[in-house]
Amino acid sequence: MGYLSTYLNDHYAGSTAGVELAKRAAGNNRDEPEFGPPLERIATEIAEDREELKRLMDRFEVSSNRVKAVVGWVVEQGARLKPNLHVREYSPLSRLVELEGLLTGVNGKHSMWRALLVIVPHEARLDEASLRRLAERAEDQLGRLNDLRNSAAGIALMR
Repeated sequence: MGYLSTYLNDHYAGSTAGVELAKRAAGNNRDEPEFGPPLERIATEIAEDREELKRLMDRFEVSSNRVKAVVGWVVEQGARLKPNLHVREYSPLSRLVELEGLLTGVNGKHSMWRALLVIVPHEARLDEASLRRLAERAEDQLGRLNDLRNSAAGIALMR
């Protein structure tokens, strides 16, 4: 189970960064009707998915690696320092980059749920229906994030 433990911990660390990024993107777009409400919903779902992953880790008696979780958090915080043509304020480019980061994270999460589905026949502690539901939700999130990214790209890159 060494590889599974490492795999789950790596995804848990990524989910730590993903939750922070999703909350930041939702907060930064709170007053934007096209982006705020959908990002708030996605941020809530990403946090719920992280809790699902934690419950799965508990079922396998895999404790979270605090160092990896902290590294994930630090990486997300460092990503805030990227140049966006504005020194101290949020820009349309900031939104686009945040959405692309969320797409990357949700794609990774989707891949994890799909990978776990592969071993369901060999692992009684995995619930196939739950994993399928989580994979489908990730697919739905990817669709919504792609739509938001496309809108953000039109706004940011046409200026």
